Amino acid sequence: MSPREHRGTIFVEDAELLAQQEFPGRQFVIRLRAPRCAAAATPGSFAHLTCDPLLPMRRPLSIMRADASAGWIEILYKIVGPGLEALSKQPVGATLSVMGPIGRGFQASPARPRTLLVGGGVGIPPMVFLAESLIGRRDAEWTPLVLMGSEIPFPFRARPSTLLVPGMPAGAIACMPLLDDWGVASRLATLAGFPGCFDGYVTDLAAAWLASLDGKMLGEVEIFACGPTPMLQSAAKVARRFGVPCQVSLEEFMACAVGGCAGCAVPVVTENGLAMKRVCVDGPVFDANAVFPPAA
Repeated sequence: MSPREHRGTIFVEDAELLAQQEFPGRQFVIRLRAPRCAAAATPGSFAHLTCDPLLPMRRPLSIMRADASAGWIEILYKIVGPGLEALSKQPVGATLSVMGPIGRGFQASPARPRTLLVGGGVGIPPMVFLAESLIGRRDAEWTPLVLMGSEIPFPFRARPSTLLVPGMPAGAIACMPLLDDWGVASRLATLAGFPGCFDGYVTDLAAAWLASLDGKMLGEVEIFACGPTPMLQSAAKVARRFGVPCQVSLEEFMACAVGGCAGCAVPVVTENGLAMKRVCVDGPVFDANAVFPPAA
């Protein structure tokens, strides 16, 4: 991305806090009236949010849903420091400054409509956004499968899925109700023993499902993943094992979030060799092999 390519696509607006819902594990889902951000948001993009008028530093948070017609965005966050602690105390009706949408999102090809979406922890939101986007597209017969992993309670009340998924390990029946209601299959994985969840890492669940597919089906699969770095590294290995492409959304600490400070730069393999790329505007989505190349 050139230094000027993202200009004119990122908006700063005063957003009204419409709702804030708390879930176990100090997790929250907020809805903000931010019409300019909502109209331009794409799956994988994020917002840089002011958490409190007294805190100058914004926090980068993935967009989980966006409704352009109603003008709102939803964000899932987990309290990990004083900034998000302050955000959790904001009352409905509060005004928060939102800068966004920022970043290059996921690019799903109609040639591979059997999409496998893998989200871990706070990497779940972009998967929800991508799933909703895919079922709204008419350029292919999209059949997204969303796999989510967490070691703390999920930020929703899980229930047994009404949708069958051939190739799923026995006992893996829990789903995200919102996705199930949309007709999007989802399954959950954990090491915490939650009922109905796959007992293991979410990438192990992904591998188990991929192993059930024949060659033709694998030729229609592409993996999209967001979560902690070790999970993304594992997703990249799983994708190489089964010979399917994979896009990953990286999580990095950010200061400006618009490409100026380069504090979020990571090494990425390009056609011209290794280069430092900014996660905020060159990503956060990259080809998995570019950021997690196979060992020599």
